[in-house]
Amino acid sequence: MIPFTGNPLDRASEKRTDAEWIAAKRRDPSSFILPMWRLQPFIIGPEKAQPPVELGLLKPGLCDSLAAPDAACVFLGLEGDNAMFALDISAARSPSDEGPLAGLGHFRDARAAGATLPMKDAAIMGEAKAMIDWHNRHGFCANCGARSALMDGGWRRVCPECKTEHFPRTDPVVIMLAVNGDACLVGRNARFPGNFYSALAGFMEPGESIEEAVQRELMEEVACKVGKVHYHSTQPWPFPSSLMIGCIAE
Repeated sequence: MIPFTGNPLDRASEKRTDAEWIAAKRRDPSSFILPMWRLQPFIIGPEKAQPPVELGLLKPGLCDSLAAPDAACVFLGLEGDNAMFALDISAARSPSDEGPLAGLGHFRDARAAGATLPMKDAAIMGEAKAMIDWHNRHGFCANCGARSALMDGGWRRVCPECKTEHFPRTDPVVIMLAVNGDACLVGRNARFPGNFYSALAGFMEPGESIEEAVQRELMEEVACKVGKVHYHSTQPWPFPSSLMIGCIAE
């Protein structure tokens, strides 16, 4: 099983442009809200619980008072008939200690939570984190600099001045294991704990195939020349918004 995969939600992309439907679901008592505070998901249970019990999915309205008037609220999808949203409450000073969320749970670093939450919860959290992060980074139009507006349940931003549309992006990254017979090539960062090693990875460049990116990255990082490249699998990586493309290189 690969962390951040297995998202159970139906993204219902055909509903995103229906502003009335989105607004009604946002108020519907059967819907759920995942509060995100400074990119940290809300977790039910005590702060030191290992592993975290579950995502803090709340009823609509419970944490609205903690969000700024222009805070991002993103429609994540449907689980059955129940809609799920992520709400950015980063404007709140200490939401888990005071106000409507006090005593209900805590906020935890997204990377740490993703490693210990149940698979489906980690996948939902990853979608929420990536989308809220995108809104935080793209509040202004890249074309003219004016503040853009959230549309389509959080899946599009539109500039009111020049009408440019902006959509969430995913950056492709190759992560590869170079092999030679029974041996494989791994590396380590100076910040890694002892005896911790990783496959090598790097961002793909414009006009580059997956195979070419694998070959280039291995040559750049460790001067290792490889030939055949085999695709293995992919992993969403919401830090901030990458798709890890796993490969084996010979």
